Amino acid sequence: MIIHTQNTPIQASLPQWGLIFVEGADAASFLQNQLSNSVLGLNRTLAPQIAQTHDSVRLVGYCNAKGRLLASAWLGQFPEDANAPDRFALFISKDIAASIAKRLSMFVLRSKVKVIDASSQWSVSGYCCNDSDITDLQIEADQIGLRLPDVLTNDQTYSRALVASKNDGSENKLSDDFIQWNHLEVLSAIPRIVLATQEQFVPQMINFESVAGVDFKKGCYPGQEIVARSQYRGAIKRRLQLAHASINSLGSVSIAPASELFHVNDPSQPAGMVVLSSPSPTDPNRIDLQVECKLDALESGEIRLGSVQGPVLKIDLLPYLFIEI
Repeated sequence: MIIHTQNTPIQASLPQWGLIFVEGADAASFLQNQLSNSVLGLNRTLAPQIAQTHDSVRLVGYCNAKGRLLASAWLGQFPEDANAPDRFALFISKDIAASIAKRLSMFVLRSKVKVIDASSQWSVSGYCCNDSDITDLQIEADQIGLRLPDVLTNDQTYSRALVASKNDGSENKLSDDFIQWNHLEVLSAIPRIVLATQEQFVPQMINFESVAGVDFKKGCYPGQEIVARSQYRGAIKRRLQLAHASINSLGSVSIAPASELFHVNDPSQPAGMVVLSSPSPTDPNRIDLQVECKLDALESGEIRLGSVQGPVLKIDLLPYLFIEI
């Protein structure tokens, strides 16, 4: 595999990511009726280019009828060639790719659409760069790729991209770059739904509307009425926050997604849960986390991980503001 940029970016194999293709003449209208973000008019992207900007890349959510997120994904339009029918790619957590593809297939009915879980035939890698803009990233003809929002950390801005390649039979080994990629994902404060956190969140509970994952002007989709009502009535009492803790204080406490948080003044019920986490690649004593938490629990007192005796979480600033409608 050859990737060209002026300065070669860091590459990390991402076995936790999978890929779903939705293709066919009716693919755009089908997805428009299923996802939280608008799909119509999404620009087509052909190699060696990667999809960039909101015109070509969208963060999308897939909700159940109660407005709870079954999945989140990064969406791009990647036809096999310039004359081919539409082919949308959903970069999604691999542990939910098969079930989401199966669920989407249930609603195809007579539409000219095919839904394919390609996670076993394609592998996903992450690219990040802090010494040049990843805008110039070019990929091979049999790859697809899209750019993610930049991440600012330690006074450096990292540009990022996801690239999917057809498997060649070789085994991808994890490296230190894998930790760096995951850490940047956590610090982006853009959530990713995994198996453990399915159906736990209305989109606004993890700031999905503030990171351009919801289009409130589009038509209906599963759970749309509940998502819209939550926004316009100001009913959201929980939000995604960035936090960190000392690794030395963790002991046997889990930091996996869906691990519970507790406020010291209310030990009887959880105050939230872990969304994603990653050790810091530069500080061996630090773990960074995305956590979903009750807003009133942030006002005073301590929030701890796992139990009221667990490690104290220190809340950090988000890299964006909540949108106001």
